[in-house]
Amino acid sequence: MADTMKENLSKELTALKQQGLFKEERVLTTPQNASVKTEKNGEVLNFCSNNYLGLSNNPDIIEAAKKAMDRFGFGLSSVRFICGTQSLHKTLEQKVSEFLGTEDTILYSSAFDANGGVFEPLLTTEDIIISDELNHASIIDGIRLTKTNKEKYQHSDMASLEKILKNHTDKRYRLIVTDGVFSMDGDIADLTNICRLAEEYHALVMVDDSHATGYIGETGRGTPEYCGVQGRIDILSTTFGKALGGASGGCISGRKEIVAMLRQKSRPYLFSNTLSPAVAGGTLKALEILTASPDLRKLVMHNADLFKKAMIKNGFDIVKGDTAIVPVMLYDEKRAVAMSSRFLDEGIYVIGFTYPVVPKGKARIRVQLSAAHTEKDVQTLISAFTRIGKELKVIA
Repeated sequence: MADTMKENLSKELTALKQQGLFKEERVLTTPQNASVKTEKNGEVLNFCSNNYLGLSNNPDIIEAAKKAMDRFGFGLSSVRFICGTQSLHKTLEQKVSEFLGTEDTILYSSAFDANGGVFEPLLTTEDIIISDELNHASIIDGIRLTKTNKEKYQHSDMASLEKILKNHTDKRYRLIVTDGVFSMDGDIADLTNICRLAEEYHALVMVDDSHATGYIGETGRGTPEYCGVQGRIDILSTTFGKALGGASGGCISGRKEIVAMLRQKSRPYLFSNTLSPAVAGGTLKALEILTASPDLRKLVMHNADLFKKAMIKNGFDIVKGDTAIVPVMLYDEKRAVAMSSRFLDEGIYVIGFTYPVVPKGKARIRVQLSAAHTEKDVQTLISAFTRIGKELKVIA
């Protein structure tokens, strides 16, 4: 390693620690669940997972994954257009399309890859992508890979979006792209008005529903269902790594012509190995479970509502929303890191989010509720927040 780089990186890492921005990995020794065991802190209540429906350690999903491996093997050792498509993948694409109410679906090894591979095959310098300023990093990186024109509109600001649309009526395609649920704030995109503006200005709409698929909406079909715009979204990306079992893998789902072109030209699809049989089989079982009953979706939302009401009553500043993501705002980086460490001492696993994951001055503890949590778990968290919040002078 060049001496100059080694010295510079060491200085940067030290500075990150001094600023309270250094991210420590906590090693788990058990499956993902409402409580987990860590190497350093033993068993802790887990409130920082995307395990919204509590399916990450579901025995039926694990069994389905095992059966898929028994029948289809451990992996495909190739990309799909060469020798990597099995009937299992086609079945999953069909079931995802049926669940989301779309025309077709294409699988990717991750939702990050899906967002990284969706823009470049479809758009050129004749077009423009109009992106919410708080969109996920995978959307930002996917847009960077294109040569198309790009603009950001102010977060969920329809006047800002319309102004940009008016300025680009000369473009061949105008693609509006937004998260369905914004992962750092837990708020839901205004898809009703986004679709209205898209139709008025002849634009396309793409939604990344990774933090919504499975538990947002009356039947868990995500933000298009929640906002009443199903059938009006052209491109929907989502993940199997959160509510749908928590493993890995993602997809683009939507208009059949768009999906067909991605099969021909999307680089992460063409040059990355096929989704493993275990993930495909487990995800199919997850879809079956949540389609059969709304109980898990109702439970996670009950837990989230219980936590939000208590936190507001106790004087905390939370970002309000209708999801299982509840950011507790602290605004101070060092305090957020210190508070998350204190929680770990108390047997509770939450994460302090600081710059660059969130803007400077917007540090927070992000709490994520799950259907796996009991009311006792939630009450334990509320009590710990109140006690530690007073100790660190976050609340009076």
